Amino acid sequence: MFEQFLNTDVSFFSVEVIPIILVVILLEAILSADNAVALAAIIRSLPDPNQEKWALRYGVIGALALRVILIFAATWVMKYWQFELAGSLYLLWLSGKFFLEKSKEGHDAKRPVRMANKLWQVVLLVSFTDLAFSIDSVTVSIAVAQETWLVLIGGVVGIISLRFLAGLFIKKLEEFTHLESAGYFTVLLVGLRLLLKVFSDSLVPPEWLMITCIALIFLWGFSKRELSDASEASADRNN
Repeated sequence: MFEQFLNTDVSFFSVEVIPIILVVILLEAILSADNAVALAAIIRSLPDPNQEKWALRYGVIGALALRVILIFAATWVMKYWQFELAGSLYLLWLSGKFFLEKSKEGHDAKRPVRMANKLWQVVLLVSFTDLAFSIDSVTVSIAVAQETWLVLIGGVVGIISLRFLAGLFIKKLEEFTHLESAGYFTVLLVGLRLLLKVFSDSLVPPEWLMITCIALIFLWGFSKRELSDASEASADRNN
């Protein structure tokens, strides 16, 4: 695939590829939304809020590097089911750890679940979580585009979308009560989908069903807004 990229003809950059580029970009933008919520929840788990912007910055850089490597190695990676198994087990472990910590007695529901305590740990979690999500999305992009340079464009756009969406969701996580859990439910869902793919492609639910489930999870995630201290004080005075 790397040789194919180096030997890309200039004729590929023509009117015919514009619709393909748009489809790849659209796919990456859509597939980045659920990923962004999960990454935002991981970043927000830092004990020091001042480190969040650094975790997001370095985490995105790490995610971009790993995604580019995955794109160039995708044809080889797709031959081995062990990579999908590793990705699914990682996502299932990540979601399982979150829900286990959240269910522990004494956990404050208003506080984020601490997935890591140090900046470098969060950066690694962000990078590898995006990689696990990308195993599926890169496969979809390759099926649509079939050209490495087109998939690279989609990957870069996906990372850019991820950067801005994750930054937005970090703020929204403080505002909506269920959004953090919704992010990890999507992690669980993608992990289960990858696991089913390891056994048989026939067991994998169709894309429209996955998108519908994720949309419903998002609706639930945004269903309850948490009042700020000022709003709560105002409501108490009115009562």
